[in-house]
Amino acid sequence: MTGAGLTTDRLLLRPWSSAELAAVGDGDRLADWAEDFPAEGDGVIAGFLSAHPEGLHPYGHRLIVERDSGLVVGSIGLFWPPRDGALEVGYGVVPSRRGRGYAPEAVRAVVEHALTGPDVHTVYATVELSNPASVRVLEKAGLRRRSEDATTARFRAVAGD
Repeated sequence: MTGAGLTTDRLLLRPWSSAELAAVGDGDRLADWAEDFPAEGDGVIAGFLSAHPEGLHPYGHRLIVERDSGLVVGSIGLFWPPRDGALEVGYGVVPSRRGRGYAPEAVRAVVEHALTGPDVHTVYATVELSNPASVRVLEKAGLRRRSEDATTARFRAVAGD
């Protein structure tokens, strides 16, 4: 972790600001957002964080920023606190930036960071099988498929694996 954000080769994963949360809630647009940010899921997360600011901590929710352009292109988060040492990860990248490998890159960085957290040994995600792109994101990020049923697959990363 560097400063308030996590960095990868192409991304900065930084906390939401109160101004960004307010802008999403008010339906405003900020100059450093990709043209299709926020997506529907980002609006849900912004609403949650506005009501539950405790989600804004070093192991909480972050914006995905494209380093080359400086534009916000999605969001990613860990649902704190851990339950029995496990955290859930959720993510989304706006349609205009999909297919560039940003989602797996962001998931990989957040999972690595999460596994350094106090009392955390597992990060998991549940994905609908009807969303094969999201399944592929988790596979590319290095999470292992743990189980599945007719509609969902469950992935996880475990410290030391």
